[in-house]
Amino acid sequence: MTSRSLSGLVFLGSACLPLLAVASSHREAPSIAGAPRVDGTDFYMFRSYEPGRSNYVTVLANYIPFQDPQGGPNFFNMDEKAVYAINIDNDGSGRPDLTFEFRFKNTTKNLAVPAGNQKTPVPLLNIGPVDATGTSLNVVQTYTLSLVRNGNRSDAQPIENESAERKTFGKPADNIGHKSIPNYPDYASHFIYDIVIPGCAMPGRVFVGQRKEGFFINIGEVFDLVNMNPVGPRDGKKNDLAKKNVTSIALELPISCLVSGKDPVIGGYTTASLGKSGNGDSEGGFTQVSRLGMPLVNELVIGLPDKDKFNASSPAQDAQFLHYVTNPSLPVLLNVLFGDAAKAPGTPRNDLVAAFLTGVKGLNQPAHVNPSEMLRLNTSIAPTPPAKQNDLGVLGGDLAGFPNGRRPYDDVVDITLRVAEGALCGAIGNCGSDLKDPNNGAPYTDGVRAAGPDAANVHVTGQINPDDIYLSAFPYLDSPLPGSPQGAIE
Repeated sequence: MTSRSLSGLVFLGSACLPLLAVASSHREAPSIAGAPRVDGTDFYMFRSYEPGRSNYVTVLANYIPFQDPQGGPNFFNMDEKAVYAINIDNDGSGRPDLTFEFRFKNTTKNLAVPAGNQKTPVPLLNIGPVDATGTSLNVVQTYTLSLVRNGNRSDAQPIENESAERKTFGKPADNIGHKSIPNYPDYASHFIYDIVIPGCAMPGRVFVGQRKEGFFINIGEVFDLVNMNPVGPRDGKKNDLAKKNVTSIALELPISCLVSGKDPVIGGYTTASLGKSGNGDSEGGFTQVSRLGMPLVNELVIGLPDKDKFNASSPAQDAQFLHYVTNPSLPVLLNVLFGDAAKAPGTPRNDLVAAFLTGVKGLNQPAHVNPSEMLRLNTSIAPTPPAKQNDLGVLGGDLAGFPNGRRPYDDVVDITLRVAEGALCGAIGNCGSDLKDPNNGAPYTDGVRAAGPDAANVHVTGQINPDDIYLSAFPYLDSPLPGSPQGAIE
């Protein structure tokens, strides 16, 4: 691909996002803000770049935002009354063709200790050092995983642990601290399972557990009326999420089992639903309460009156939200804040409609597409190894990065800011005005960058936190921060 055609894809791809990327989906709607266990925060989908795994796609769906590592004694279990789903659309219809559903169960042991002449239940999560057997844990969370095809839940097929031929998987305890779990990476590794996927000749992998928050953002200043210099250095601000954890649902799936026919493009998004009667296996069905594909959509594109409706909707129904894309409110607010420095094109924003709802032609647009919002990935584009990954993704010449899917290291904030005020207009036509040079693709930034794609490729300058890195292998997000960083005191 020539540099000129790559430049075109850069600008088109960036328009797939809302106008100002300031945080992913954390507390983005009124209802979900009060239900953190079913609040999807980030969604990633990319070809696996772990050595020997390039024929797989990794999908990460993160839930339960803003976890303080020291948040005991109950920490952050998933909701037993919920169904969490990773949805894959492989024909561009806007409807899921493959849905991987997760359901969780808590087992409380009521561990007790002798206190005088009585056995008294303890108030803590564990009564001793924790290992993969879970013997000392007071509460153990497990989950089941099933595959639903074409939305037909009545024909759901169980997914099994390949080595043990069991249908139940374990979730590691959150990182209580170094005294309880001295080597958390080793402990958590016992909860990565090879899985048998019905109708698929190759096994996949699954992991569910606490991870270090992978998103990086200057969230405080951004939500304070964008109280920052949008053309300052990319490493001039601290990551407000650097000391938080998150809970990740991670799947690694064979590409051959995801694509349909000759079209290599797939779409993906995650949802969480609650039983209508408050029971996780309610016969009355489920109500979808959270939805997340592309980052930032509900947070900064969908207006306040429709945020809960968006979370309850399907991508195939996105025509009802079209006016938020063609006539977005955020550029108006930015123009008030920054004047001519943030002058945006007029409406309707046909540039955003073309890319935001269909994928980018020549990059990640399905052969036949029904306009609908989700993260799209061209599985025929080879993964980029960590040492060569560019955190600006396609904008930085790395076609395996955002918006062609999304990797943990991709800086979706800065990618979006560079086209926030209409830099696409000249690339794909009418933006509703005669504006000729809307900022000329100025290098906008929120001032925050991750340190690197993994520990072997760290680039620390300015205010970059050296701990904001990722793993070079599944499940890619780093081990969670410990609630107590010190080891056992003798």
